[in-house]
Amino acid sequence: MANEILEYLDLPAGKVFVDCTLGGGGHAEMIKTRNPNSIIYGIDQDPDAIEAAKNRLAKYKNIIYIRDNFSNIKNRVKGKVDGILFDLGVSSYQIDEPSRGFSYQNDALLDMRMDKSGKLTASDIVNAWPPDGIEKIIREYGEERFSKRISNAICVMRNAKKINTTFELKEIIEKAIPTWRKRESVARVFQSLRITVNSELKNLQTALKASVDLLKRRGRIVVLSYHSLEDRIVKRSFRDFKKDGILKIMTKKPVTAGELEIGENPRAKSAKLRAAEKI
Repeated sequence: MANEILEYLDLPAGKVFVDCTLGGGGHAEMIKTRNPNSIIYGIDQDPDAIEAAKNRLAKYKNIIYIRDNFSNIKNRVKGKVDGILFDLGVSSYQIDEPSRGFSYQNDALLDMRMDKSGKLTASDIVNAWPPDGIEKIIREYGEERFSKRISNAICVMRNAKKINTTFELKEIIEKAIPTWRKRESVARVFQSLRITVNSELKNLQTALKASVDLLKRRGRIVVLSYHSLEDRIVKRSFRDFKKDGILKIMTKKPVTAGELEIGENPRAKSAKLRAAEKI
């Protein structure tokens, strides 16, 4: 949704922007192409992503690279800024790297850490957490109707053999549920594990509040989310800031990708963009 991001961010010359989810540097490059004189803070907790972005953006000046979780934005970005962008979820860079264990399309160790220095992995959860704890995150973060059946199947299997890989987990899920639900349920379980490993929802809530505090008057915040839990947090946060007279919401309803973009990038199908301006 490149055009929509540029439209809502607004890119006056010489301004300061924060890309809170730097990834491979695609959005930062897009901003620099439109506004070469801008200053960009690029935040990502994944050191591999930072290096990839540095290579991609090597020809551009005034980019400050910050390896950290975006929940620490207020401590890492000094001074007020004109625009802040969040593109939530797993970046294409991470999904396309099988060894990270985010995707059930490739067989890899169950990891799912966006920050590889983090202690908790998806393997720790499926092999050590109590059944009710696994069931809870699958139900709440995956919104999965067969959460109890799946958690029970995981615990039965791990008692016989440690669950080490994405394909092993995928097979357990598929055997535990009706045939017509297999693909959706696998995706939801993987989503719930990823959210838990990376504390995604808690960090998002913290980051949104800190980001609004950092914005200058008439500065803008743009957020792309990819599932209902994220979008709900963004929607409610923007609404609360509006009630407090802090933000003006620019998108009455979330903006979604068109058919052409979805055809070129199927991952855009679930994207929802919300934008607001500091009053």
